[in-house]
Amino acid sequence: MGLNIAQKIIKKHLVKGKMVKGSEIAIRIDRTLTQDSTGTMAYLQFEALGIDKVKTKKSVAYVDHNILQSGPENADDHLYIQTVAKKHGIYFSRPGNGICHQVNLERFGIPGDTLLGSDSHTPTGGGIGMLAIGAGGLDVAVAMGGGEYYINMPEIVKVNLKGGLVPWVAAKDIILEILRRLTVKGGVGKIFEYTGDGLKTLTVPQRATIANMGAELGATTSIFPSDEVTHAFLKAQGREKDFVEIKADCDATYDEEIEIDLSELEPLAACPHSPDNVVPVSELKNIKVNQVCIGSCTNSSYVDMMKVSKILEGKTVAENVSLVISPGSRQVLNMMAQNGALSSMVAAGARVLECACGPCIGMGQSPSTDAVSLRTFNRNFEGRSGTVSAQVYIVSPEVAAASALTGHITDPRELGCDAQIKVPEEFLLNDNMIVAPSDDPDKVKVVRGPNIKSFPKAKPLSEIVVGKVLTKVLDNITTDHIMPSNAKLLPYRSNIPYLSEYCLTPCDKDFPKKAKENNGGFIVAGSNYGQGSSREHAALAPLYLGIKAVFAKSFARIHKANLINNGIIPLVFKDLKDYDKIDEMDELVIENALDQVNNSGVIVKNKTKNEEYSMLLEITDRQKNMIKLGGLLNLVKSNK
Repeated sequence: MGLNIAQKIIKKHLVKGKMVKGSEIAIRIDRTLTQDSTGTMAYLQFEALGIDKVKTKKSVAYVDHNILQSGPENADDHLYIQTVAKKHGIYFSRPGNGICHQVNLERFGIPGDTLLGSDSHTPTGGGIGMLAIGAGGLDVAVAMGGGEYYINMPEIVKVNLKGGLVPWVAAKDIILEILRRLTVKGGVGKIFEYTGDGLKTLTVPQRATIANMGAELGATTSIFPSDEVTHAFLKAQGREKDFVEIKADCDATYDEEIEIDLSELEPLAACPHSPDNVVPVSELKNIKVNQVCIGSCTNSSYVDMMKVSKILEGKTVAENVSLVISPGSRQVLNMMAQNGALSSMVAAGARVLECACGPCIGMGQSPSTDAVSLRTFNRNFEGRSGTVSAQVYIVSPEVAAASALTGHITDPRELGCDAQIKVPEEFLLNDNMIVAPSDDPDKVKVVRGPNIKSFPKAKPLSEIVVGKVLTKVLDNITTDHIMPSNAKLLPYRSNIPYLSEYCLTPCDKDFPKKAKENNGGFIVAGSNYGQGSSREHAALAPLYLGIKAVFAKSFARIHKANLINNGIIPLVFKDLKDYDKIDEMDELVIENALDQVNNSGVIVKNKTKNEEYSMLLEITDRQKNMIKLGGLLNLVKSNK
């Protein structure tokens, strides 16, 4: 029986376990990436491992999130990352060089390699044929130290693409269509592998857009073959030697199959406040637009930017619209500056931001009160823009640019001829903003600013786990809810004590106070708890506040792993009706916890109501040992 692409790469990197769906496997990681929002904590954890130099083929540290420098905190974090990278064998992408996923695709992505990144959109690398997975910072730190990365062997979903896109329909519309069909929970425990005759019509940047937003499905990752399209892209990047052909065997099997006829798609939009709330743009009539943001790791490639420039050329942005554009990399910005495309944008009235994540992660450009904001980003969770009352729509660059000109949500097909742009046969190459690690690391002094605090460490599991329910939240709580990430808080991502004061406050403004007054306790949650960003801070802040366990209807993959890595028990209701029986401030207890953790089921007693609930502990034996020892760091040290 033949193998699909995902199976081929996993088999080549398999260290432990067997490729049996649902069973735990460990894979070797070739490459890692971090960004500055999660990177400081990841490198503090790497230092705690006591390893002198990274053991990967290549690890890269990017600065693209905490760009606004209204105080010394962000600059201090950047200096720490730069010096710790130089000392420990890590390449450093300087501020302004671009968004991690875009730059990694352009300059570092290698077909067939494994990539682990401390950012949930690391699967962007699947567009170039990598097995690229997002994870928490501690998992990345362990991988940099030469450790394996553990996951449950995912199901592999075949996405068969037929035909080709019609004019004004974009790659963004392909992934929005999949989200419309499957929802934000439809990809949990799955890898999406793209096949079909429609592949040859999609460029690497288009493939990367689709792989990027696979994260919104909750997928482990997404992957495309490495073919003649990949070869042409790598050749244009001066990296032809990095090309390796990777394709599925003709008799490869899959666990599930989806078929999409590209010629039947039309421009789509994800309406507030979820990436799966998708409707045709043609149905969104007479909706006035206040802001348009174009960029992010989803849609900031050279081709995307050139399409936008062509649509704007010779025109003026509507007077009621604030248009901001963020090119994805310095390479893209430099090429646009040389060919005049940047001038067309500026002349039309666009505000050009630096090559960074910017508005996508709430770092500036918050819309006005009750504004409608169209964004080419990947998430439109309530309040993520920095304005709780804003109505944020996710659209393609074509829809965004057309709407910026008309002042209302506009189907770009109304503009006439499509803005056709080809991928260049040769990109502008200049890696002078990538700093190589030192040849003499002993002479490098790691600089730590006063805002950089040590990370909280979990304690070994007690025989009895007892506490009060500090808060009860609904379905689809994101890591943005658990640990807000706006422009005011991002500078403190290396200061968990400070951040903890804001933990879960979008859901419960008194949560930190209750946690302190009750010496920690428990969180009760609905389905898909912890969706969204990979930020480990959504586990570290609760750990600092004394959270011992989270009881939920279900968990998002990365957040569940982050909880376990930090010694917090993730328990799932066996009977979902039990969720309704628990109230805030009920006192719960897990007796004989050390023995119960060894089982797949845990009995939780409600001392307040004199009730018992059966909970599922859906973790592996290795993770059970991790919980008992008090997290991944303790487990790694115990194995030395």
